[in-house]
Amino acid sequence: MLPDFSDSTALFQMAQKEQLYQKLVVQLQKDFSLANVNIDLLPDTAPAELKKLLHEKLYYLILEKFAEYLNLLYVIDVPEKAFKDMQLTDIVDVSEQVTLLVLKRELQKVWLKTRYR
Repeated sequence: MLPDFSDSTALFQMAQKEQLYQKLVVQLQKDFSLANVNIDLLPDTAPAELKKLLHEKLYYLILEKFAEYLNLLYVIDVPEKAFKDMQLTDIVDVSEQVTLLVLKRELQKVWLKTRYR
């Protein structure tokens, strides 16, 4: 099973080591599209840029389009339990923590699809 990543750097390193990074980006694009949330991601987007884009998009959705934010989290299937463990400080920190939760869940999807196909 996948480890519980404490930061996105370790997550991206594992994804690249397992050759899942491009699939992760494709899965993110797919789930954002299913939730009708526009985000422009290319399979060759650098990890730092990917994290930045996700963080900015989630920050915007939380502030401006909360219903779309909730729908996105439903489509991605982020577990509710993960939100109970979050430390609520300010909106920037919350969106950063949600970014990591989204990345974890999307990597889990890709890893499971690759592992059990």
